[in-house]
Amino acid sequence: MNKLYIPALIALSFLFSSCNFNSSRMYRTKKDYVFATPPSNPELEYKIVPNDILDFRLYTNDGFKLIDLYSIDNNRIMNTASDAFTYRVEFDGQVKLPIIGRVDIKGKTLREAEFLLQDLYTKYYISPFVILNVTNKRILVFPGNGGAAKVIPMENNNITLVEGVALAGGITENGKAKQVKLIRGESKNQQVFLFNLNTLEGIEAANILLQPNDVIYIEPRSNTVRQAVREASPVISLLVSVVTLYLVITRLN
Repeated sequence: MNKLYIPALIALSFLFSSCNFNSSRMYRTKKDYVFATPPSNPELEYKIVPNDILDFRLYTNDGFKLIDLYSIDNNRIMNTASDAFTYRVEFDGQVKLPIIGRVDIKGKTLREAEFLLQDLYTKYYISPFVILNVTNKRILVFPGNGGAAKVIPMENNNITLVEGVALAGGITENGKAKQVKLIRGESKNQQVFLFNLNTLEGIEAANILLQPNDVIYIEPRSNTVRQAVREASPVISLLVSVVTLYLVITRLN
């Protein structure tokens, strides 16, 4: 029977070397990581960034067409939505528009960009009226369960963290309400905020306005035992097969 220990030890060593618990977790931070402090005066106006998709509409006469709902013969309603076109803000913050060409609008609010474009189109149209809207603003939410992540379109600029979690369906059973991370910004200037939604005080502190491309990550609960059993099952099956084969060969001899 001592010879039986050799394959058993080999299988067990393979088992422990192959197990990598909680390997699917994302956005890990070190124990001494210093989380960012939520801004007391957040920016309410969104600022245009590269790769934004702009819904662009241009009207003359200060937008008279928008309120002139019926055509002259009153037989049909004018479809103002058909006047909209989309343009992408390029990598350098410029957008290429008809007649006026490329315009640098990176870092401007929608209102500032509208005023700028109206001034530029004044050379070609009488009292131009510009309407801009960013159509691809979104946030990512990981609610604490594998395969449940969602991309949530931002239909307005005043969505809070709690509302973002609610739009994704809330925190799953495997999610930790006391470990909610908000990741904001690019890698060079990235900020990570930590919120505890277990308490009323924590929910009040989480009343922070979301920005496009924010990531909400809810830490999943640790299921070490379940994961160990799941990952060990193939190795245990192999071990049983080896032992069974060894016993059969021993008896035949």
